[in-house]
Amino acid sequence: MEFSNVTALVTGASGGIGEEFAVQLARRGADLILVARRAEKLASLRETLTARHPGIAVDVLTADLAVPGSGAELESGVRELGRSVDVLINNAGVGLHGKFVQQPPEPNAAQIQLNCGTLVDLTARFLPAMVERRRGVVLNVASTAAFQPTPGMAVYGATKAFVLSYTEALWQECRGTGVKVLALCPGATETEFFNRTGEEFLTDGRQTSKQVVDTAFAALDKSSPTVISGFRNSILASGYRVAPRRLLLAVSERMLKASR
Repeated sequence: MEFSNVTALVTGASGGIGEEFAVQLARRGADLILVARRAEKLASLRETLTARHPGIAVDVLTADLAVPGSGAELESGVRELGRSVDVLINNAGVGLHGKFVQQPPEPNAAQIQLNCGTLVDLTARFLPAMVERRRGVVLNVASTAAFQPTPGMAVYGATKAFVLSYTEALWQECRGTGVKVLALCPGATETEFFNRTGEEFLTDGRQTSKQVVDTAFAALDKSSPTVISGFRNSILASGYRVAPRRLLLAVSERMLKASR
């Protein structure tokens, strides 16, 4: 798929998978709108990308997408830039680790807003114009956590199951419109995600952000609603189809236990 002369909006672009998407899209000639909370990180990334690829335009918008109404503010910011969005990468997400009963309600409400609410809101704001132009991409970052309940990260797993179901339905609805829709399901990846939880877990077999994003770009040239990054992750994710539910829950809980 060609990305030159298109504008891609990437959320959660200040690190990890989002930053890698920005790097690879810039290399493919896409203009960029980078969104995250950390203004300094975005500014540094913008400087790096424009130095490497002087032919592209890179704008940054600082936003906390866990806040209700942030999608409307972001759309307004894009409009003020005079830009239209051809590629939407809904990458921003957060996960809380630990037993649900021990977690305060506010962070979980913010987690649901960011992982689900704002993702749907941004898609609703930018997809119709893509359909009208008969070209575009909506790529939603789900997770292998979407394929089974995740005791120890109960809300996170549920939000990613939502993202997977929503994106696959959207893929079917958009067939024949010229718009590509993809759910990207990484497993454990070497990003700041684990640092933010304050716990160390899923330490074996982590992929790099580059491996995950390479998988995504390869999948966009195929006709499938979902791609799982990594053979090992694909095997683990398929376990839900055959394992008894009680066994699946016990295994999932054990995998997510903190190692310290």
